[in-house]
Amino acid sequence: MVALFRFLRILTAALRYRLDALLPHHKLPWGLSVLLKLCALLPNNTQSRGERLRHFFEDLGPVFIKFGQLLSTRPDLIPPDIIEELDHLQDNVAPFDETQSRQLIEQALGSSVEELFADFETTPLASASVAQVHAATLKDGKAVVVKVIRPGIEHTIEKDIALLMVLARLVQRFALDGQRLRPVEVVEEYEHTIFDELNLQREAANASQLRRNFANSPLLYVPEVHWDYTRSNVMVMERIYGVPVTDMDALAEQDTNMKLLAERGVEIFFQQVFDHNFFHADMHPGNIFVSHEHPQSPQYIAVDMAIVGSLTQADQYYMARNLLAIFRRDYRLVAELHVQSGWVPEDTPIHDFEAAIRTVCEPIFEKPLKEISFGQIVITLFQTARRFNMEVQPQLVLLQKTLLNIEGLGRQLYPDLDLWQTAHPFLERWIKDRFHPRNLWQQMKRYGPELMEQAPQMPHKIAGALDQLQQLGDLAPQLQQAAEMINEQKAGASKTRRRLLITTLAIAAAAITALPATGIALNEVPLHSWALVAIGGWAWFNR
Repeated sequence: MVALFRFLRILTAALRYRLDALLPHHKLPWGLSVLLKLCALLPNNTQSRGERLRHFFEDLGPVFIKFGQLLSTRPDLIPPDIIEELDHLQDNVAPFDETQSRQLIEQALGSSVEELFADFETTPLASASVAQVHAATLKDGKAVVVKVIRPGIEHTIEKDIALLMVLARLVQRFALDGQRLRPVEVVEEYEHTIFDELNLQREAANASQLRRNFANSPLLYVPEVHWDYTRSNVMVMERIYGVPVTDMDALAEQDTNMKLLAERGVEIFFQQVFDHNFFHADMHPGNIFVSHEHPQSPQYIAVDMAIVGSLTQADQYYMARNLLAIFRRDYRLVAELHVQSGWVPEDTPIHDFEAAIRTVCEPIFEKPLKEISFGQIVITLFQTARRFNMEVQPQLVLLQKTLLNIEGLGRQLYPDLDLWQTAHPFLERWIKDRFHPRNLWQQMKRYGPELMEQAPQMPHKIAGALDQLQQLGDLAPQLQQAAEMINEQKAGASKTRRRLLITTLAIAAAAITALPATGIALNEVPLHSWALVAIGGWAWFNR
């Protein structure tokens, strides 16, 4: 009954924002098509389709808001105008009761709030889709924030995901772009993502790793995790004080070097992806601040590390070479790298693929470099590859969304940002360093013990492989002989069938000749008997 009421609420919200207008009526079953035509009698909604979808998610609460945020990370599937609106989804969710918050913290940490903290603010600093944050002070005087997962959110998520899956199947079957958008796959991805976010120990581990990667770096600061106060549903971190990256007035007031700030954002992205192979994949403006210290040498501060990404070494290498090839407008190499990396099938026609890439990229490169969106080029490249059966690469989807966020943020901070000028030398250096003897030696030291462990077994494995090849070679004459025998048997069987047919016809002729002597006329023989003789002869001949 609860699920029914929830479904009716979803349906009501969909009609309020006239989401029915997004469905192609001519592709729907007759009954549903008539029903939607009746919906046309409802008041028309003058908002854009992106605005209607955003308000629809906001009305349905935290789980749908989070789903909308996930959709905004899929520019490979969702049209740009909808992405732009979904990016505005904010975590302005009503906080849950402060008594519940205290109870959850005390149950998780095994002590009362008064024993745990010197000070604890019951009114939350922020309330998000799946958690809320309280300010507090530890007994040693350190300022911290306490993040608490919403009570009962798991049950709510399970119910809403079940309903989302129903809606996704309907969209996939009946919507105009249903197959291309693959909504069922998106909902499944959302299920994994949101349940991962419910484990705050996982987020804390991500934050610790990112903090180590940028230890003592002038580019990025990551707050410290207090592990003694962290559990799966409660996390305590250092409280940071910074300027929200979108507060342009505050940044101007402290005389921030905006050009350097924008360029450092790009540098942080490439360092995370290529040097560390561990990148913050949810770097929207709400998760980024700028330190008050050294405004002429500005430093970013990152929070909310629930979603991170990484690439295989092969993906790192092919992505770097792809980006460099795009810089050089070497479309042939771009096409070849997609095949070599396994992102598109091996039988992809390189010439056709190269022509498709050139067709979409050449108009873009006619603009000045500073006006070209590097992130959009990557998305366009992957969309083109999809026409050649490129499978969705989740790690690359996270990468392109992060690149879009960083580039969009950089241009907001400094409109004349030339991402190419910042990225090009970095990628050139990374490719060169990858094969430097020093790095090769580091790889040898890292994987040397494993190679040494396997070394004693290598002669046996090589000998075994050679024996198998020798056995296959020894079998070759036997296989040839068997093939000849099969051919001979086929020829013999054909001769046998011909002999049997001749014999059968001879017996039939003899029987027909003998019939008058028996006193039986030919026309007295039943028709089905003649049919059986004919079928039998045909069967023997074609056996």
